[in-house]
Amino acid sequence: MHELDFELDPDRDHVELNHLLKLVGLCDSGGAGKAIVASGMVYVDGAQELRKTCKIHAGQVVQLEDITIHVHAAG
Repeated sequence: MHELDFELDPDRDHVELNHLLKLVGLCDSGGAGKAIVASGMVYVDGAQELRKTCKIHAGQVVQLEDITIHVHAAG
């Protein structure tokens, strides 16, 4: 399993799920991120997430296959 940490932008309290996948390097664009989410392979806090622009906040965990992304507040 591969673990990644993502720190939110200090000016924002969330990141959209499709953008998160792009920002951590799992896809090349927000559109590709939307396709990954639509495929049903993405889980947020253990539950399948199909909303492409779901707001991800600090403390949440996103999982895609064997990759886990821990989202943290800026600081």
